[in-house]
Amino acid sequence: MSLRYLGRRAVQALITIVFVLLLNFLLFRLAPGSPERVLLRNPSLTPQAVQEIRARWGLDKPLVPDQLVAYVESMAKGDLGYSFKYRGEPVVDVIASRFWPTIILLGSAELVAMVFGLALGAYAGWRRGGRVDRIGNGLGLVLYSMPYFVIGMPLVIIFATTLGWFPTGGMFSLGVAFASPIDQLLNFLWHLTLPLATVSLALIGGYSILMRSSIIETRGEDFVTTARAKGLPEDFILRKHAFPNALLPTVTLIAINLGYVVGGAFTAEIVFNWPGLGTLTVDALNARDYPVLQGIFLFISVAVIVANFAADILYGYLDPRVKTE
Repeated sequence: MSLRYLGRRAVQALITIVFVLLLNFLLFRLAPGSPERVLLRNPSLTPQAVQEIRARWGLDKPLVPDQLVAYVESMAKGDLGYSFKYRGEPVVDVIASRFWPTIILLGSAELVAMVFGLALGAYAGWRRGGRVDRIGNGLGLVLYSMPYFVIGMPLVIIFATTLGWFPTGGMFSLGVAFASPIDQLLNFLWHLTLPLATVSLALIGGYSILMRSSIIETRGEDFVTTARAKGLPEDFILRKHAFPNALLPTVTLIAINLGYVVGGAFTAEIVFNWPGLGTLTVDALNARDYPVLQGIFLFISVAVIVANFAADILYGYLDPRVKTE
């Protein structure tokens, strides 16, 4: 892979990040409402006090160029500002406090979905027209078309409210003194089960559909025909020949899917009151907390851009047919 190819992809990623920074500034300021509406709900604050707070936050200055210049300067320094809602706490600290719950939920769901979704799609595509293909493909289409909260609500009603097997929300049981770290871990996994099942089921559909179509296309390749002519078992051909080559399209899907996964996981977090970035986004929206919203949007956008950049590089290594000159 040439340095020219790497440089071109890196420049494209940087240009996209710059565009995201500008959009990040304008997007939330064009939304209806303003932060002082939250302040005005406090009857103890006088109009003069509200104006002083607006001046301290820089909201009394013109949007362009004053607020825009201040925003660019702070971003260049890595300063995301201070939260309006959380009493001036740095945005980095606010996001960091909700970062790991979302990462654990997303990471676990991605692993589960890739294992089961790719396996189901590969077997269904290899046995095209069979019972597993008909059932698996139909189930995958249903799951792929359903929003996360539509999957999550029945799980709450059945397994949490009706059967009482799992909690309805939260990350830990409130008011419980854990005897050991093992008990705390088990309680955490108990709360994680339904949110994890919701996000995983939604992702399994997309991965199984793509892998099925990729396997069907790979079945007609010459190397598969040659392997069959050698008398190799079908399962061996699937595992060692067809499956590795059919994986190439999923590399791009996983990277592109990151943005959709995060958005879907946010709705799942709201359904299960999971204390991650999704619930933080809702709280920040209600409070018109621009700095926190900008920080979350910037984090998600940069993560998607970096993931796509990594996918481009990885795809170039995995498939030598890709032009990287």
